[in-house]
Amino acid sequence: MIKHIVMWKFKENEEENMEKFLNGLKSLYGVIDVIKYMEVKKSVNPNSKYDAVLISKFDNFEDLEKYKNDPRHVEVSNLCKSIRVDRVSIDVED
Repeated sequence: MIKHIVMWKFKENEEENMEKFLNGLKSLYGVIDVIKYMEVKKSVNPNSKYDAVLISKFDNFEDLEKYKNDPRHVEVSNLCKSIRVDRVSIDVED
């Protein structure tokens, strides 16, 4: 199993769009069948370098790529790209 972890820092004054993005991301769970697990959370620490995190699981890298290229994910991701200032990710075995 592959655990895909992503963290984002968003532009200031983009709270509404951040919520729209995070809710859009959450809505993909149960819709894109290759997602085996998904957790989307906002930071509760105002001094944190990042504002939100995604923790998701996939059976393998092929399924992770299917998720990344799924048009529903691409649409949500495009919103994120327009409001973020930083993104980091890591994929690990779980």
